[in-house]
Amino acid sequence: MRLTLFQTDAEPGAPHRNLDRLERAAAEAAERGPALLVGPEMGLTSYDIGAETVRALAEPVDGPMAARVAEIARRHGIAILYGYPERGADGAVYNAAQLIGSDGQSLLNQRKTHLYGDLDRGSFAPGGDAFPTAEVDGMRVGVAICYDVEFPELVRRHALAGVDVLLVPTALMTPYEIVATTVIPARAFENGIFVAYANRCGREGTLRYCGLSSVAAPDGSVLARAGDGEALLTVDLDAALRRVGTHLADRRPDLYGAVSSTPGKGGS
Repeated sequence: MRLTLFQTDAEPGAPHRNLDRLERAAAEAAERGPALLVGPEMGLTSYDIGAETVRALAEPVDGPMAARVAEIARRHGIAILYGYPERGADGAVYNAAQLIGSDGQSLLNQRKTHLYGDLDRGSFAPGGDAFPTAEVDGMRVGVAICYDVEFPELVRRHALAGVDVLLVPTALMTPYEIVATTVIPARAFENGIFVAYANRCGREGTLRYCGLSSVAAPDGSVLARAGDGEALLTVDLDAALRRVGTHLADRRPDLYGAVSSTPGKGGS
């Protein structure tokens, strides 16, 4: 699979202009022949825009933003993963990412399950127990959004479901660069999967995004990493590298019951 990460800034509250930006990236990525373009968390509306603006811009999974991305995907012949605020059928608003295939069809929609701080909790409802996967260019992909990837149990769940590539749209800010530089390669190594981490860059309100988008291989090596500015990072993923480690085969699930227990109540 040829994969391109789109590390970019976003104009707050301006989905039409951010979609134009996505289309320019898709056109350039298509010239490189990729199967998949991955953008950052909430890339179509921006992230730190306030609960009122989030609610005003939220759309259903098949709304106008999805239709425009589908058009872009068909025109350029690539799959696209993009972040946006989803208005669920239940009326709640979710921090979501949708994967559109190169034919313009929706392949999966993932809601962020672990909400970070007041910014997330003040604007979004947490996603539930649903972790869909899809096949792109012969590889099984899943999605974790930003803070989700920092929970090893969630990434292991994807690995056990047969995911080859975990796609992570994110909005990581300083001073948490350790997530990009250390956590992402560790998640790839301990699960024997590829992890593709697409971050924001630039400033937004009081936040400064750190960039450092990267693709980590199943052996923990970093195949490519961006700096702190806008970038299109293209990497070829070799399916033969999948499952090079021993961790999944050597697990002892009988020992891990306390992992899901309330802290302090899992035994000594």
